[in-house]
Amino acid sequence: MTISKTEKQNLKKTETSKKVAPKKASTVKKGLTKKTITKKVVSKKTNPSPEALYKMTEVAAYFIALKNDFAGNPSDYWVKAEAEIKALYQ
Repeated sequence: MTISKTEKQNLKKTETSKKVAPKKASTVKKGLTKKTITKKVVSKKTNPSPEALYKMTEVAAYFIALKNDFAGNPSDYWVKAEAEIKALYQ
């Protein structure tokens, strides 16, 4: 089977049209530079309300007791949870 000249030319045209053109490098205008802007992050610690502290302590005490299979004294869990919560907000 032979291919005619026009078929060869058509094949070449379709092959070249399928090629992806290379990406152009981005151009940077003279005198313009990228500046890195650093923002100062100021963290404001707000003290939670007494009700929120109580709820957080309650939940923390539960998880401490759960980790210990509820084998100890509930008061000990509560004291440990209070200490952890207080450490978070100091």
